[in-house]
Amino acid sequence: MAHTVFLKSPGNVYCPTYVSQPDGPARGAVVVLQEIFGVNDHIRAVADGYAAAGYLAVAPATFARVEADVELGYTEADMATGFGLKTQVEQLPAPGVMADIQAAIHHAGESGLKVGIVGFCWGGLLTWRAAATLAGLSAAVPYYGGGMTAEPDASLVPQVPVLAHFGDQDRWIPLDTIEAFKQKQPQVEVHVYAAHHGFNCDQRGAYNEAAATLARERTLAFLAQHVG
Repeated sequence: MAHTVFLKSPGNVYCPTYVSQPDGPARGAVVVLQEIFGVNDHIRAVADGYAAAGYLAVAPATFARVEADVELGYTEADMATGFGLKTQVEQLPAPGVMADIQAAIHHAGESGLKVGIVGFCWGGLLTWRAAATLAGLSAAVPYYGGGMTAEPDASLVPQVPVLAHFGDQDRWIPLDTIEAFKQKQPQVEVHVYAAHHGFNCDQRGAYNEAAATLARERTLAFLAQHVG
């Protein structure tokens, strides 16, 4: 079962948040952070997938501070729009969107559940930042987080266990920066797949079923270990 809630953040911002509930008692909770394309049907499907695995899944609309109801596809025009919105959000005064993610974490854990966070592309970067700066998390899983292997983000210190997924053919995240990240962050479990950026999304040309399946298996095992 799924529904939308509006979570209040500092500054009287109400962030629309997609919530997908498991059929039975939740084993834990997972905050799902969108790509630059909004909480579209793919991200809702990802959240529903975690709910099917027994987790309360919470997906905040991280563009809400700059534009409401963003739901893009994967065309070049959509990508340009998404990059523009991401740039606007990144330019907001601190804490900006991190306050909305914190609100989602609090909502996910308010029933006493442990909370993990999973994000894709820009959401992967925000997941990495959340692991280092936000309260209430037990685990974090960034997928091909653009920017997290570059300074200053590469030097953040995560406060919870982190599992990171990358593709070795990702033109946005060069392989040498992934290797440098692994050296800088030896406590992070890093997996590199024979895949492109966006390999988890079955609506993109970069979709790689084998990589996506293996990454999900590893993610679910990691969440079972650290979240429940």
